[in-house]
Amino acid sequence: MLRRTNAAIEYGIISIGTIIMAFAIKNIYDPVNMVTGGVSGLAIIIKELWGVPLWLSNSILNVPLFTAAYFIMGWKFIKRTLFATVLLSAALYVLPVVNLTDSDMLLSAIFGGILSGVGTGLVFLGGCTTGGTDMLAALIQKAMPYYTIAQVMQVLDGLIVAAGALLFGIPAALYAMIAIFCLAKVTDGLIEGLKFSKQAYIISDHYREIAQAVMDRMGRGVTSLEAVGMYSGQEKKVLFCVVSKKELVQLRQITAEFDPRAFMIVNDAREVFGEGFIE
Repeated sequence: MLRRTNAAIEYGIISIGTIIMAFAIKNIYDPVNMVTGGVSGLAIIIKELWGVPLWLSNSILNVPLFTAAYFIMGWKFIKRTLFATVLLSAALYVLPVVNLTDSDMLLSAIFGGILSGVGTGLVFLGGCTTGGTDMLAALIQKAMPYYTIAQVMQVLDGLIVAAGALLFGIPAALYAMIAIFCLAKVTDGLIEGLKFSKQAYIISDHYREIAQAVMDRMGRGVTSLEAVGMYSGQEKKVLFCVVSKKELVQLRQITAEFDPRAFMIVNDAREVFGEGFIE
């Protein structure tokens, strides 16, 4: 039952993200002929050249990508992505046209990039893509894990933007680059932001009391590290602890409670795997 509940939540996140993306494509990018990359950007180019509806181009262009993804990523990945892709095409077909930016190119680039970034990030968090270059970026990132999906998307989208520049002109392409930048930053922030934790080093003579309080009150593990103060020559105990961003306040309070003069160093931990964090 729990597994079904988690799957329902993930599909709900995917649905919300996909609809947000479709809204941005149809009501922000398409009215101003802004090619921001991806299959949606190609669809805008095709619509301008041959009048093919966005939803139809989006469906046809994804067929070869789905074929490749099936053999590389497996059916589980394809299943969710197929759902997102079909939903995107359906949303492009049924969503009403709403004039939000009044053909303002800068506003369309910034607002469209933010909306698309939120939608794309939610879809990625749901464990899939909406097909197109999102899927292609995921496939490339699997082979080159030292790049993020958003970084790969920037390169792919740049190539499509260049094609759009030939059709719609250089100014439209420059605005599209602003949109792509906003999209990548929001997507990365949404994905990575949920994984951020804090690592803290605490130097105090009351290390035993602090460590016990952290374990008892916060349920977090604490590691004691051996150290030597180079000025005093005395041996020291340095406590090392990883907590969530919300728990950092409580960690500070516990430390100050037992030793107001404690020395505490806090750094960002981009990803933490293990019990209590990302499994």
